[in-house]
Amino acid sequence: MRRLLPEPPAELSVAELVGELRPWERSPEDRPYAWSNFVLSLDGQATLGGRSGPLGGPTDTSLLVGLRTRVHAVMIGAGTLRAERYGRVISSQAERERRERLGLPHDPLVVIVGSMDLPWDAPLFTEGGRVLIFTTDEAERPETKTSVRVVRHPGPRVDLREALRYLRQERGVRSLLCEGGPHLHAELIEAGLLDELFVTIAAKLAGGDGLGLVAGLPERERPAELVWLLHDPASDELYARYRLKR
Repeated sequence: MRRLLPEPPAELSVAELVGELRPWERSPEDRPYAWSNFVLSLDGQATLGGRSGPLGGPTDTSLLVGLRTRVHAVMIGAGTLRAERYGRVISSQAERERRERLGLPHDPLVVIVGSMDLPWDAPLFTEGGRVLIFTTDEAERPETKTSVRVVRHPGPRVDLREALRYLRQERGVRSLLCEGGPHLHAELIEAGLLDELFVTIAAKLAGGDGLGLVAGLPERERPAELVWLLHDPASDELYARYRLKR
């Protein structure tokens, strides 16, 4: 990839790019330092055929995996899990060992927010790792090979501020990557719980009436600062990193 901003321009790999990231050092006392990562088409769609995977190329996938290696936990909505059918988020044993050398847990904690109507046969629940579910449902979970813990919230919706406080203070999670979907992303932004956005712009038009980066976010200006902008000449994808201004 070629870094366009900040200057001077430079050629660098995904490994070099993410190797500089230490979000756990920025964690507040009451919650993790939180990133989000999304890929969007040129016309602002977050999915193609109901999934995000077809939008991005190999470099986008490598960047996503790289960001996962630098956080304590990865958060997704229940709908995203149903659509994408996640497996173990760090599949490489070498990467898991590298995380331990950084002082991070062997596997990121996978945090699911929403309904207990989940694809329990998905690889995430059969390949090992650790999962924590925040839900308002009363349904019980089945037995799984992956370690699963359920935290139930009263009321119609999960209280994300309380959920992140729990992650920080009860589970020692100091860095968090949100991978969607758009409703969960919007709720984190509206609650002031998101610090940075990593956005891949795919050189594709998707069309359709799908959702974009956020859904249901109340209209008002929320300034952000561009931290970096990179270009992959192989795919013509752009990779932007923004920091939300408080």
